[in-house]
Amino acid sequence: MATEKDRPWVMRTYAGHSSAAESNALFRRNLAKGQTGLSVAFDLPTQTGYDADHPLAKGEVGKVGVPIAHLGDVRALFDQIPLAQMNTSMTINATAMWLLALYQVAAQEQGALPSELTGTTQNDIVKEYLSRGTYAFPPDASLRLTTDLIAYTVAQMPKWNPINICSYHLQEAGATPVQELAFALSTAIAVLDRVRDGGQVPPERFGDVVQRISFFVNAGVRFIEETCKMRAFVQLWDELTLDRYGVSDPKARRLRYGVQVNSLGLTEAQPENNVQRIVLEMLGVTLSKNARARAVQLPAWNEALGLPRPWDQQWSLRMQQVLAYESDLLEYDDIFDGSHVITAKVSSLVDGAREEIDRVQAMGGAVAAVESGYLKQALVASHAERRQRIESGEQVVVGVNKFENTEPSPLTADLDTAIQTVDPAAESAALESLVSWRSSRDSGAVEAALLKLREVAKGTDNLMPATLECARAGVTTGEWAGVLREMFGEYRAPTGVSGSVGVSGGGEAIAAVRAKVSATSSELGGRLRFLVGKPGLDGHSNGAEQVAVRARDVGFEVIYQGIRLTPEQIVAAAVAEDVHCVGLSILSGSHMELVPQVVAGLREAGLEDVPVVVGGIVPDADARALQAAGVAAVYTPKDYDLTGMMSDVVDVIRRANKL
Repeated sequence: MATEKDRPWVMRTYAGHSSAAESNALFRRNLAKGQTGLSVAFDLPTQTGYDADHPLAKGEVGKVGVPIAHLGDVRALFDQIPLAQMNTSMTINATAMWLLALYQVAAQEQGALPSELTGTTQNDIVKEYLSRGTYAFPPDASLRLTTDLIAYTVAQMPKWNPINICSYHLQEAGATPVQELAFALSTAIAVLDRVRDGGQVPPERFGDVVQRISFFVNAGVRFIEETCKMRAFVQLWDELTLDRYGVSDPKARRLRYGVQVNSLGLTEAQPENNVQRIVLEMLGVTLSKNARARAVQLPAWNEALGLPRPWDQQWSLRMQQVLAYESDLLEYDDIFDGSHVITAKVSSLVDGAREEIDRVQAMGGAVAAVESGYLKQALVASHAERRQRIESGEQVVVGVNKFENTEPSPLTADLDTAIQTVDPAAESAALESLVSWRSSRDSGAVEAALLKLREVAKGTDNLMPATLECARAGVTTGEWAGVLREMFGEYRAPTGVSGSVGVSGGGEAIAAVRAKVSATSSELGGRLRFLVGKPGLDGHSNGAEQVAVRARDVGFEVIYQGIRLTPEQIVAAAVAEDVHCVGLSILSGSHMELVPQVVAGLREAGLEDVPVVVGGIVPDADARALQAAGVAAVYTPKDYDLTGMMSDVVDVIRRANKL
């Protein structure tokens, strides 16, 4: 038994949508239900540094999070929430410095001191290049922003976690437990080396840097393996911080991590099964006392269908509360100490991760391994192997590839009300608010603050003081990021698709589709060309990459240019490459705005015979509307058979060409 019952972890729900005022109401409701911290979801324009009036922001404002354009929005977001007493986690990376500056200024207006503020800015840019896609600047400049923020918070905001190194998104992109451990720790090495060598933090305070580094991890449904992964993480982090960085205080070397459990494994088919998946995944990060999460947020059962409602989020919060307050979990010491099974598994994960970390270090570290494409290719290949195991039935997914017979579900009887829809007026409201904000501020102060930011960006001084000046002057998110884009340049990360090997040569199903592609190519007088496009700001490219790899496996010539394209760019590529089909992937809920623009653009360009197919989290009613608007086919997460999907795409091309 533990001598006294342990305190529960911080309980959060990832929340935010439509507008700052609506998100504030949601936060206050969640806190009243017993949530003990906030986890803010920002919309994609905010995450990538665009204002609501930028062409790339069209259709994306307020969709997957709250739009924050300026200090006024942050005041509204945290209205009547005392920030000095709040533990706030912000899922923000490329623009992390900007959002923390806005948060600090809003807190100071409430009377809080920077030194009182507790919470976390995600701020891990490496995983943005690998899986989530909300980067704004090239790697070197991004790392400068990350390390400047770390140096600033260690000096001025000692309770704040300035970075949350994310293995979560690596697992979502297909990482094995060994890859998740190794790639996350390689990112930590890249960041810590940069801070150590940058000279902003005196050597005697380096232990303070290490103890403010937090991790954001993923827990899949194989909860024994996940428990072992977390114990391996604790061991590797302790070794790394002692051996590489000489941190002698064991407390400073403790692994501090929060969790969002796996969304990759949530299914659209029989979505009620997601409830037990989420509970099992939570156990992987709570059962082992010595490797227990500091904070937990759980997805909702209906995330594969669309945006969860407040009630769905409450259900996920109650799962945590039942475990913490009704079960006896927190009354015991670590229940796995002394287990030879756990010890052996932890040891094999540690050995595998060390080997992979050494491989990445030999390439020059995590940033070099991003730029060379090695990390991305490794993830795309692992993900392709996982897909293949599911398609072959080797990996059972209940309700998807086995036990598919089901009673009608009362939870999804009315699918259109089983998810939350974002008010379409959110975007026009954000645009009006932006115009009003710009007209009411002191334009001279704005110009002076942006000029200062530009000057500091040219040199090597810490960018945070100039950023705080911008926040106070009323600069907008797009203006702050715009200056840094000018100074640092734009960047397109490697897609990982060209070097990834799918399952070419394997399987009768693939051979049959390959023959069909070949025959259709002959009839049309040239190899079938398939353009895979990601319009808008949605950077979750895992699905698009898997489609591109499988299309290549069955014999298509694939054109995939990566993320963040305007509809006009996609149409231009379709014309230039003379393609036979355009496949659009959107997971951010902006399909009703962006897909019709691509369809209209293709028609205007005279490509009436080029069909458009769409993949993503698309509610049934939207799928019907898209098909009525000229889309040939819509695929959602339930369509897990990629080879069958490719066969279907060939049929779509044949119909469009009247074969």
